Amino acid sequence: MTTITDHPRLGPLRQTLARLFPGIAVAGTVAAAATFLSEHYGAPVMLFALLLGMALHFLAADAKCAPGIDFTAKKLLRWGIALLGARITFGQISSLGAGPIALVMICLVATIGFGLLLARLLGRRWTFGVLTGGAVAICGASAALAISAVLPKDDDHEQNTLFTVIAVTSLSTVAMILYPMIFTALGFGSDDIGVLLGATIHDVAQVVGAGYAVSDETGDIATYVKLLRVAMLPVVVVVLAVLATRSGRSDGTVVPWPLFTVAFVAILIANSLGLIPAVVAALMVDTSRWFLVAAIAALGIKTSLQAMFALGPVNLAVVVGETLFLAVLAVTVLTLV
Repeated sequence: MTTITDHPRLGPLRQTLARLFPGIAVAGTVAAAATFLSEHYGAPVMLFALLLGMALHFLAADAKCAPGIDFTAKKLLRWGIALLGARITFGQISSLGAGPIALVMICLVATIGFGLLLARLLGRRWTFGVLTGGAVAICGASAALAISAVLPKDDDHEQNTLFTVIAVTSLSTVAMILYPMIFTALGFGSDDIGVLLGATIHDVAQVVGAGYAVSDETGDIATYVKLLRVAMLPVVVVVLAVLATRSGRSDGTVVPWPLFTVAFVAILIANSLGLIPAVVAALMVDTSRWFLVAAIAALGIKTSLQAMFALGPVNLAVVVGETLFLAVLAVTVLTLV
């Protein structure tokens, strides 16, 4: 008697799962450990995932783990990005009014443009400028992963992506501590401080931490403005995907259209129209988070510290320069308006 598990079409599937499982299990274990440490010590989960992953770099060359680690760093990453659409609705965007929207749009375009210019001036590829500029301008590590997935792949693409995630996560933590004090010293009120925190700090968690450290009202405003920046991610990714598809990779081959961006936008629209039940949307957001943390862990495993340090201080100068540019621009625009 033939059972379902004996079906001939399930044979290749079982083989694929068996081949990928060890690496996926390793990345998932690192993600769980990073989440535990983050919840108990208050540090960014992405940073923990990266550091723990780097400590396991030797597994990248292990024949049993390598396929699953690569799958997690690429495929699960894209699924995680697509599911991010469940975090955003058009109602969140419209509730902010015109002022913060204009501020965010100006800062986003200018910061990506500045990153592109600074990278070229310092001898880095345009892709690095767009990658870091987008991560700084939008939402830190998540933006870096999404933008990286659609850019042409150079020899140091993965190292640059990992470096960007580390840099923006670390700078977000520094900004979470310093920015509330700096903006208060500059004489801004609680509402304006909320707008500035939401418009300048890279990662969502650090925006929330900085905003509610000032006041509940400041935290609410900072979170709303940050969500607006996050909402710009699909627009930027789709634009970059179109440009990358037209220009092709550096080796002359055509870049395939990233279907996960279509899924991202479709989920965002469905969530905005109320077609996704709240329980399902929450599950999608949680799943997205786990996929992204596991993908970060896998990227950490694939990249050695030696390769990271080989990138040099110039890369750090680009990210720091973009961060300072964004902060000064936001303060200037808000003051003038």
